[in-house]
Formats: sequence, C-alpha cells, structure tokens
Amino acid sequence: MKYVKSFFKYLSVILVLMLALGPMYWILVNSFKPTPELVSATPTFWPRTWTLEHYVNLFKQVNFVQYFLNSLWVALIATVISIILGALGAYSIYRCRYPGRNLFFGLFLSIYIFPRVLLLIPLYVTFSKIGLIDTIWTLVIVNVTVVAPFSVWLLRAFFSSVPRELEEAALVDGASRLQVLYKIFLPISAPGLGALGLNSFLLCWTEYMFAAIFILSDANKTLPVGMAYFLEQYFIDWGLLMSSSVLIALPAIIVFAIAGRYFVEGLTAGAVKE
Repeated sequence: MKYVKSFFKYLSVILVLMLALGPMYWILVNSFKPTPELVSATPTFWPRTWTLEHYVNLFKQVNFVQYFLNSLWVALIATVISIILGALGAYSIYRCRYPGRNLFFGLFLSIYIFPRVLLLIPLYVTFSKIGLIDTIWTLVIVNVTVVAPFSVWLLRAFFSSVPRELEEAALVDGASRLQVLYKIFLPISAPGLGALGLNSFLLCWTEYMFAAIFILSDANKTLPVGMAYFLEQYFIDWGLLMSSSVLIALPAIIVFAIAGRYFVEGLTAGAVKE
C-alpha cells in the first residue's frame, strides 16, 4: 500500500510537470527547426537539423528590438510606481488612523469587481482630451491603475504584523512617517515587495488589451501587440512565432528566477499573517 501511494504521488507530479513544461519545451525546440521540418505533417520531438534562421528573420523582418524596449520601459516604470504607491497606500490604510480609511480600502478592492474592458471607452476619451493617446505613458498610467490596488492589498499582512510599539518608538525619537516607512516597514516587508514587483512586472509585460487600443503607431507598440499585428497582417510564420515566443518569455523567466523566492514567501506570508 505504501508503494502504491508513492507511485501515485510521483505520477501526479510528473503529469503536472508535463502539462506545465510540455508547451514550453515544444515552443523552444520548434524555434530551432527549419521551416520544412516545422510545418511537416509528421511532428518531431527533437530537431533533425538545428537552425537560427527564425531568430535571424525575427530581427530582420520585425521591429523586435523597439517592441522589446517599449515593453521593458513600460513594465519597469509601472512596476516601480506601483511599488511606491502601494507601499504609501498600505501604510496609510493599515497603520494610520483617520476617518474613512476602511472605505478607501473597500474602494481599492472594488476596482477588481468591474471588468477592465468597461474602462476602455472612458479612458480613451480622457486620454484623447489630454493628448496621451499613442504614448508610452498611457500604458504606464493604465498599468499602475490596475496593479496599484492589488499592491495595497498584498502588503496588508506585512504592514499589519509590524509591532505598533516599534513604530511609536521611532516617532517619539523624531522620525517622520516617511522615515518610519522607509527604515522599518520596507525592510520587514522585503518578501512582500519582491512578490509585488514580480507580479507587477509580469502583468505589465504581458498586457495586450489596453496596448492594442491606446497605441497607434508602430514605433510605440509593445511586444504582444507588435508581434500579433505582424502575424495577422501577413501570414502565420510558425518559426517566427516560436522564436518570438521564446524571447518574449525569457525576461519573465529571468525575473522569476531572481525574485521567485520572494514571490512564494510573499504569498505564503500573506496567507497566515494578520
């Protein structure tokens, strides 16, 4: 009976890994296959011939570098702003006492009740009037608007766990509220900030809907929109699609490899601390 349980445990883990890593492996190996082998009716799970032609064509036929830099710029700026606003908002709501703070917290969470697609027309009209359509800053503002409320909620467990005596002692010694936040709360909340930064970066890096509507010129397109437009406009070049998918996923994988530990710690801590 013991061996049967162990067998099913390992089997379940293997199946989950196959479901999670199988598509990633398929995309990776297909990006190195020659076009005839790639479109062949008989699939091959290992390339008969390795080639870099799809990666070369990606940089020759598509403005990939510009799309990449636009996405990176939007993701980094939006992530930094979201972390700053999230930390300030969390400290204000969870550590400062003033009338209406619970109402503000409810308003933050209410943002996620409404589908984001309902915001398209009002935001488009607003951005048009202030001249922000077809600019990178449009995507930064939209992404911060979506991510910042979640940041406030995610930091709740960490900020609530800081002893109030420690905060009061710092205030008595002459520290300002910003100094208390910077020197006490942020170091203690490092796992939460890591989880927040990783989540924000991934959401901004893969955002498609707002980028497709608010960005008009090719020079300002982000990676998801730029690649989708190119593939739909002409034809589906499967080699180009596979190679671009690998390069688009690479920054997210690198970021998760660096900050993944903080992401797990942040989520698990938020589940048990009050």
